[in-house]
Amino acid sequence: MEHDDELDALGLLCPLPVLKARKRLQAMPSGAVLRVLADDPAAVVDIPHFCAEAGHTLVAQSDEGAAQTYLIRKN
Repeated sequence: MEHDDELDALGLLCPLPVLKARKRLQAMPSGAVLRVLADDPAAVVDIPHFCAEAGHTLVAQSDEGAAQTYLIRKN
């Protein structure tokens, strides 16, 4: 899927991937899609929870080797 911006959070531990995603999304227009790359095991729980709490849409979530990819649409 197409995305408007990408956040490389590889090597960052909880809560940094979520905090950096929140900051990046604040600067993006509504409807834009952020692609987040993370390898923190807690991100599997943290990022979907963040999306639900903040009102963003988790469009897709997939594994790419040891890392996960998340596509988040800003609401």
